[in-house]
Amino acid sequence: MTRAAELQGRQKAAVAGGVGTRGIYASRAENAELWDVDGKRYIDFAAGIAVNNTGHRHPTVMRAVQEQAQLFTHTCFHVAPYEGYVRLAERLNAMAPTGAENRTMLVTTGAEAVENAIKVARAYTRRAGVIAFAGAFHGRTMLGMALTGKVAPYKKNFGPFPAEIYHAPFPNEFMGIGVDDAIEALERLFAADIDPERIAAFIVEPIQGEGGFNVAPKEFLVRLREIADRHGIVLIADEVQAGMARTGKMFGFEHAGVRPDIVTMAKGLAGGFPLSAVTGKAEIMNAAHPGGLGGTYAGNPLAVAAANAVLDVIDSENLCARAAMVGDRMTARLHGIAERQGMERIGDVRGLGAMVAFELVEDRQSKKAAPELTGRIVAEGEKRGLILLSCGTRANVIRLLAPLTIGEDTLDEGLDILEASIEAAVAAA
Repeated sequence: MTRAAELQGRQKAAVAGGVGTRGIYASRAENAELWDVDGKRYIDFAAGIAVNNTGHRHPTVMRAVQEQAQLFTHTCFHVAPYEGYVRLAERLNAMAPTGAENRTMLVTTGAEAVENAIKVARAYTRRAGVIAFAGAFHGRTMLGMALTGKVAPYKKNFGPFPAEIYHAPFPNEFMGIGVDDAIEALERLFAADIDPERIAAFIVEPIQGEGGFNVAPKEFLVRLREIADRHGIVLIADEVQAGMARTGKMFGFEHAGVRPDIVTMAKGLAGGFPLSAVTGKAEIMNAAHPGGLGGTYAGNPLAVAAANAVLDVIDSENLCARAAMVGDRMTARLHGIAERQGMERIGDVRGLGAMVAFELVEDRQSKKAAPELTGRIVAEGEKRGLILLSCGTRANVIRLLAPLTIGEDTLDEGLDILEASIEAAVAAA
């Protein structure tokens, strides 16, 4: 029996069935490579779901964590605050593209960041309503699920959800939903379901993650900003997956030149350590009363040290430019595959920077989703030593999230495996 098979049996007997996993049991990892407990090597095109933008175990990050561990690992910032937290807040305040003086709070997960952003927006506006978008993913807490625009597997059987949460269409050129369609639907929502004067916030991803890597058109974000300004609504940019240089800029919203009021961050922020942040305009962030925000583990010292190191690495290694290079190589290869005869099952290739995906269909005319083919490509890649992730509300999109620090030879090797996996899966279909 392999070690992986043994662990799979132990997991089944010990771990809740609702915790979905893959059959890859990690033993060690370095930059863009991972080895399982049986010694098999994988090229990692998942990066822990966009967490390891700086790669597995980046030396600068590891050194910062080791140094912090020699000092203290936990005091609770509310009990005995520390400089690392303050320094990270100062740096995020300077980076967040709100166009105003900012303030920051730190928590632990992306869902916590989202929840606190909503809390702050409600405290500031004294309103309750929140509008999210179809296909969005904002976490697995009750409020996070309510905001999420994807039922399976995230919302199924877990309701009822908090009230005063509404969803509007998100533009999706491939599926024929234009910017005008999305804005008109939003206006109908105002007319039929909730007065805009009762809405505290819009929350929107610049590129939908779980929704299928759908890129928000610049015009859509510009018009959303105009509507928010007209009605006194707080615009929250959920940069949990798109932030930290992933798209070729520090934040996805920067591509559109649109200034949000609040930015949520997590995933790539701390290089594999659990940390998230909410950064926003000072007048909005200061609306909550003292003691209303925080948490026991919020801004853990080890994770904070890692995050400060991650920001150093993004700057010193110019990871924004590197993300653009990695993304260009990925999209060029995918377009080349899609243009070949027999590869009409690839319906669309899209993304921004190193946040790249391709959508699989039965044919390009009907655009009917091909989730089974998607699963076969993921499985074929795993068999050949490549870690891939699927996504999309129709479960028919494969997303590529290689570490931004991936070596060019490793990147090319991974793309070769991806191409072979697509060919094998399509041939078997």
